[in-house]
Amino acid sequence: MSRRSPRVALIALVVMAAVGAPGAAHAASASDASSIYPPSGSCTTSPATVEPGGGFDFQCAPATFSSSEQVTITVTGENGAGADIGMVRFAITTASGTTTATEDGSISPVRITLPQNASGTYNIAAVSSTSAGSTAAVTVTSPDGALPITGMETGSLIGLFVGGGALLLAGVALAIAAVLRRGRARR
Repeated sequence: MSRRSPRVALIALVVMAAVGAPGAAHAASASDASSIYPPSGSCTTSPATVEPGGGFDFQCAPATFSSSEQVTITVTGENGAGADIGMVRFAITTASGTTTATEDGSISPVRITLPQNASGTYNIAAVSSTSAGSTAAVTVTSPDGALPITGMETGSLIGLFVGGGALLLAGVALAIAAVLRRGRARR
């Protein structure tokens, strides 16, 4: 037997392990029923837009969670701590509460009421110990049904230009002072 045979066999073994290990790991995780990976969009809000202080229903499709398990629902957004989830009020940065998944792994509609000072978009997430869960969003509109104004209005641009101009003038003044100081130091 030549000296090359053990080396070639060792290299072939390492290559087979590197190529085969990810496939074996995937097969093991695919057969593990303790983790559920629901498709995106498994949870929804109805309606998708509400007025400040308005309510909406949040629900998740069957097979999003395991049967009869505890699911945590979290509402995140501006003044999100003021949201009521299923008639329970939480005084924390993001409001959260729990519900139990039904036998088919879905969440029956949970009523969520936003605070009177709600604005912008609120993200609602549902997760459990065995599922990555899903998210949905609701957008707050003004009482006349218009979406909120985002960005700057035209009148506020004047302040931006004035502030930018003042910073530019200050930079030019500092540059002139530095040049004059260097000129005096050379004399």
